[in-house]
Amino acid sequence: MKIVACVKRVPTTEAEPVVSGDGTTLDQSAMQYMLSFYDEIALEKAVQIKEASGGEVVVVSLGPTDGSKEMRECLAKGADRVVLAKDDAWHTRDARATAKALAAQITEQGADMAFFGRVATDRDNAAVGPMVATMLGWACVTDVVELEVADGKGVAKRESEAGIETYEFALPAVVTCQKGLAEPRYAGLKGIMAAKKKPLDEVDAAVEDNQAQVVKLSPPPARPEGRIIGEGADAVGPLMEALRNEAKVL
Repeated sequence: MKIVACVKRVPTTEAEPVVSGDGTTLDQSAMQYMLSFYDEIALEKAVQIKEASGGEVVVVSLGPTDGSKEMRECLAKGADRVVLAKDDAWHTRDARATAKALAAQITEQGADMAFFGRVATDRDNAAVGPMVATMLGWACVTDVVELEVADGKGVAKRESEAGIETYEFALPAVVTCQKGLAEPRYAGLKGIMAAKKKPLDEVDAAVEDNQAQVVKLSPPPARPEGRIIGEGADAVGPLMEALRNEAKVL
């Protein structure tokens, strides 16, 4: 079985975003990057299935050529190959344009399954995985916390507002991965050395124009400075009054 794990290069959680001069994008030169957290879960589950049942795990990513560091990390964690669909404007693509590019690569790879994180930790819109499934005409189960795959079908448990739901589906399929599905492994020395010999193919991304356009980006307003109401029991009354009449949270 061939599994594609789609991953995204995102700013680190410590990154301080800076709006670029045009006011519609973020200044990429000021950013440090990492793999999106939920995409690491997707990669780990794909590798676990390969280790248990055989097959191949191909990582696919839409991103810049300097994203090879994060792609080598995927190889060190057990992926067999990486396909980096090059797009220097990757960070400006909307969900539809991104999904189109990834769907084209999944088709090119002849995959039986595609794994995504439930959301990318930069945009947090949870749209690309289901869009890819729709474009491919595949089954799709989102927010999966348990998964079994065998004999051309899968059984998945997913989180919903009503509780845990169980779905059975036929392959090919798209699965988006939630916390609890798998614990991402660390890249050990053996994996890091092996990654140097694994293929990392760079191809030109088949991208389309966005349907959504960013008109303006601006940082949130600065928070007002706090103040000390008082100390001890004598501060309870003034504090309640401030919370009720000024903050309006009571």
